[in-house]
Amino acid sequence: MDFSTFPKNIRIVEVGPRDGLQNEKTVIETKDKATFIRMLQESGHKSIEVTSFVRPDRMPQMNDARELYPLVKDLDEIGTSLACLVPNLKGLEVAKELGVKEVAVFTASSDTFNQKNINATISQSFERIEPVIKDALKSGMKVRGYLSTAFGCPYEGYIDPLRVTEVAKRLSDLGCYEISLGDTVGTGTPINVQRTLDLLLKEISKDKLALHFHDTRGTALSNILVGLSFGISVFDASAGGLGGCPYAKGATGNVATEDLVYLCETLGIQTGIDLEKLSNASEFILGILKKNTTSKFLQAYINGDKNLFIPKP
Repeated sequence: MDFSTFPKNIRIVEVGPRDGLQNEKTVIETKDKATFIRMLQESGHKSIEVTSFVRPDRMPQMNDARELYPLVKDLDEIGTSLACLVPNLKGLEVAKELGVKEVAVFTASSDTFNQKNINATISQSFERIEPVIKDALKSGMKVRGYLSTAFGCPYEGYIDPLRVTEVAKRLSDLGCYEISLGDTVGTGTPINVQRTLDLLLKEISKDKLALHFHDTRGTALSNILVGLSFGISVFDASAGGLGGCPYAKGATGNVATEDLVYLCETLGIQTGIDLEKLSNASEFILGILKKNTTSKFLQAYINGDKNLFIPKP
């Protein structure tokens, strides 16, 4: 692998407060979510996905979105992007009322997954999100697009990279400044990622792509290395490895932010994240959840290895 092609720095989109918590059965108090978000910001994060404006019966953990955003809104005003997921125009209206500056929309590259998730085909999902994107852009908001099951589907299995490219290009053409390719169930492999990016980068600039890996089968960091070799410089990650998907049985957490930061820093890639402060934020939320972490770095840290020495390349 030619490390010289790797970017010199990356931007991490911290998805712990939304994607990381949405599947947790323990409903966390709003003030604790706000504390968690502030701790993440203090660790160096400049992009944090904070909540989603969805129906409470669909995602009980996100029921306090209206109350949470105002508690952290000041962070957006000092340079930290606080993105909120919106599934439809009703959700967008709430975001606009609260002064949200960045929203995210979502679809999938699998019709079956979309049907299970939002009761719509890919085409039908665009009928919903296209007016959301147009309205948000007209209102001066930034729009990020999530493309689930980009590297495999729990129902359809293998996903043709051509289909991923077609859906991603449509999101880009509608005005999404960035498209996050999601390995929703963690079935992605390095060769799969390579084939998809080989095709996709012929249609969309690498500067408009982000990668979102789950570590269900332990391949997330290997897949990230492939992404880095293509010059991708934006990666989603979740503090402590929190996460999962309520519509994909067996899908475990996102790649842990700690592990991603450690990997990149050992490669000489700057992340802007303070590992000790990040680890403290993860310990805080994991303590509330009474949950162990899947992060290898954080496991060592919690078990007493407080040596934050990072070997340099």
